[in-house]
Amino acid sequence: MNRLRPGAIATLLSSLVALFLLMPLIAVVPVSFTSRRYLSLPDGNWSWRHYAALVEEPEWGSSLLTSVQVGVLASLLAVALAAAFCIGIWMLRPRGAGLMTGLVLLPMVAPPVVSSLTLYFFLNQLARWNSIVAYDKLGGVVLAHTVMIVPYAVVVIMVSLSQLDRRMDLAAQSMGASVPTRIFGVIVPNIRFGLLGAFFLCFLLSWDEIGVTLFVTSVETITLPRRMWMGLRDNVDPAIAALSVLLILVVTVLVVIRAAMLLRRERQAR
Repeated sequence: MNRLRPGAIATLLSSLVALFLLMPLIAVVPVSFTSRRYLSLPDGNWSWRHYAALVEEPEWGSSLLTSVQVGVLASLLAVALAAAFCIGIWMLRPRGAGLMTGLVLLPMVAPPVVSSLTLYFFLNQLARWNSIVAYDKLGGVVLAHTVMIVPYAVVVIMVSLSQLDRRMDLAAQSMGASVPTRIFGVIVPNIRFGLLGAFFLCFLLSWDEIGVTLFVTSVETITLPRRMWMGLRDNVDPAIAALSVLLILVVTVLVVIRAAMLLRRERQAR
């Protein structure tokens, strides 16, 4: 079967649209090489000082580590909770499944300010009872991010479960398999890619989260997005432009690797 391929005009138009959309990102590159202390285009003197500042200033490395810790922990917790909920709904099919699913997905439609204020007061109350899961603590930030990203994990896992043949679970049940065996021996292995996809999606959402983070942190637990926001608010630090360029490079490399893998798989399929 011959596949439809775009013509020269369509390719040109799509390239122009992509270039137009990428122009704000491209403009960050020369700004990151400015020799001045504020965001500006280089005036003829290109400098690596702001890239060096990312390595020399420990605050950037500390914020990066905090973001990774929060992202991994929140994603693992969100996927575990979402998997337990979705598998329970899939196996039991309770009458109120639609209502329960709607309640779980509520953070997706609730205004971010409402969620942020709710988590702020909730973590402040928890601070009276412990010093781990509390306001401006790593555990508190993980909990706040988990609440915000669980709905997305639920959606991804439910899609994976919708493609799973229920007769596999019924066959295991008819052969006397226990509930844990059915879950971890039949269901989970068949939705492992959905679980991995949910984890990566949750990690990206947690990595990029800034609205809730501003409400539940102060000076002790500072993630990378919050550090960038502080730099823009206080002194418009050009190191933010340098960091943005590095993040763009990382994403570009990952996209190119993924595209190369897909192209290689397509060639092998032929």
